[in-house]
Amino acid sequence: MLAYLAQGQNQVLTMTEALQTALTNYGTLKAKANYTQASQAAVRQSQRDYLPNFSVSGQHDYGTINGQNGAFYGFRGLNSSSSGPAMETQNWNAAFGALYLANVNWDFFSFGQAREKIQVAKAANNQDQADLVQEQFQHQVRVASAYLNLQAAQRLSRSQERNLERAVALKRVVVARAQNGLNPGVDTSLANAEVSSAKIALTRSLDTEQEQANQLAQLLGIPSQFFLLDSLFVTRVPVAFAAATTTPTDNHPILSFYRQRINLSRQREKYFRTFNYPTFSVFSVLQARGSGFSHDYNINPEAYTKNFRQGITPTRGNYLFGVGMVWNLTDNLRVQQQVQAQAFTSQALQNEYDLVNQQLSAQLSLAETKIQNALSNYREAPNQIQAASNAYTQKNALYRNGLATMVDITQALYTLNRAEIDRDIAHSNVWQALLFKAAAAGDISIFTNEF
Repeated sequence: MLAYLAQGQNQVLTMTEALQTALTNYGTLKAKANYTQASQAAVRQSQRDYLPNFSVSGQHDYGTINGQNGAFYGFRGLNSSSSGPAMETQNWNAAFGALYLANVNWDFFSFGQAREKIQVAKAANNQDQADLVQEQFQHQVRVASAYLNLQAAQRLSRSQERNLERAVALKRVVVARAQNGLNPGVDTSLANAEVSSAKIALTRSLDTEQEQANQLAQLLGIPSQFFLLDSLFVTRVPVAFAAATTTPTDNHPILSFYRQRINLSRQREKYFRTFNYPTFSVFSVLQARGSGFSHDYNINPEAYTKNFRQGITPTRGNYLFGVGMVWNLTDNLRVQQQVQAQAFTSQALQNEYDLVNQQLSAQLSLAETKIQNALSNYREAPNQIQAASNAYTQKNALYRNGLATMVDITQALYTLNRAEIDRDIAHSNVWQALLFKAAAAGDISIFTNEF
């Protein structure tokens, strides 16, 4: 299974390993890979449809051969093929008979219908392949985002643990001073409330961390577990952001998929148009028949045998070669609407492509703004941490000397906790912004080249 699982939970799961594991394990990607294999088989099947039909058949029968003069039509194939003389009266003489048949039929020319059918199958295969590629691309983005979200959640949990430690330490000071009469007893209640608040915040943070770990495990296609993540995304930001771009790349996986949808629809238009034309065929038949009825049965009703072997032994044979043409002249009335319907479908798919292209362009423009804002917050976060830490240290010292109230130090404690949370989020947002740009541009290497 996954190497990460085999090596144990102490093994660091890198982003590269996470992306590769997801591509290998995720069920949707496996399904789309099989759909691609199926469409490839459909291409081979459509290519072999052009081969001539070669059929052989044989049958042994037992029955009567009473004939009757008159016209009939084998409506929907409901008719028997007994052949015999029109006798004066009905009789129930029965014998064995046999028919052996070999038939070759080949639609050798149909104004490109076979060729266009193959092109439709190839276009469907190209669409399935493009669908697989775009799903892989989007899944890599989802996995990378879940990875960063989990790392941010783990960092927030550590910050809440430190906040709880500070609240507990403060409580010890408050209780000691209250017991010695240096501070009012209400400070103890406020300290207890602050510890409880810190515990609740930590529990919520751990719950979020577990949810993010579960989400990442689902995207990786592995059981839920604890993940030890690479610290690279915490210790530094991307070295150099890619140059600004205003439009998605031409080979954007999502746009490529939508283009293949349009191509498939247009190929179907071409294929449907070939239904307007006739089909030319060559055919040949080789036939052998056996019968338990003699050649003079029409004048001698006793001239037949019930012997099975004699009845099925071929005694007559025929062959036939021919060229035929079938053209349903009313097909044009139906095909015209079928082609028109497919043309509207092609236009609708083009509209969807244009919309997705516009959305990706807008996301790419937004990504540049997100990157600048994330970098600005990242650079400002240390200043906030330093100021909040200094304020807490000062308020703590003042409180210990009776120069500050419990409300003052509680406010400083809250400010420091918020600053640590903002710092953790700022680290993650820089990488998330770069990932957002990679997703909009259609090039995951914009993100992966940074580690």
